[in-house]
Amino acid sequence: MDIRKLIISLALCLGAGGIGAIFTMQSVDTWYGVLKKPFFTPPNWIFGPVWTVLYILMGLSIYIVWRKRRSVRQNTAAYLLFGTQLALNVGWSFIFFGMRSMLGGLFAILALWLAIIATIHEFLCRSQVAGWLLIPYLVWVSYACLLNLSIWWLNR
Repeated sequence: MDIRKLIISLALCLGAGGIGAIFTMQSVDTWYGVLKKPFFTPPNWIFGPVWTVLYILMGLSIYIVWRKRRSVRQNTAAYLLFGTQLALNVGWSFIFFGMRSMLGGLFAILALWLAIIATIHEFLCRSQVAGWLLIPYLVWVSYACLLNLSIWWLNR
């Protein structure tokens, strides 16, 4: 086990989550609080713990890929896809909560969903465990897509 790589991997993902949380916290009790939401919207307190677990799983996943004895060139696609989905993750928070754009958020989360699928595919080619660790993330983002779509529909 390479503790340095593990810490960097976890810090990268949790840091991205922290940046996204900055945008979220600015709007969750104000703008988001007054939006019409579907019946299947979870309570606000659930998002923090769920996302924290998902960011830890992402960190473990990229750590597993990183510690494999492959050259950076052999893992370039995996690293690029992982970075893309992480940037889209933060981007969704910025667009949906920061810019308060439900439709823009919908497009961003759909792009995120596709990037997660591509990342899972690349990771599965390198490690079954690394790929499977991202499945809960895909499930949650699938749910978040439906939630984003429903919020947009109810408030258009």
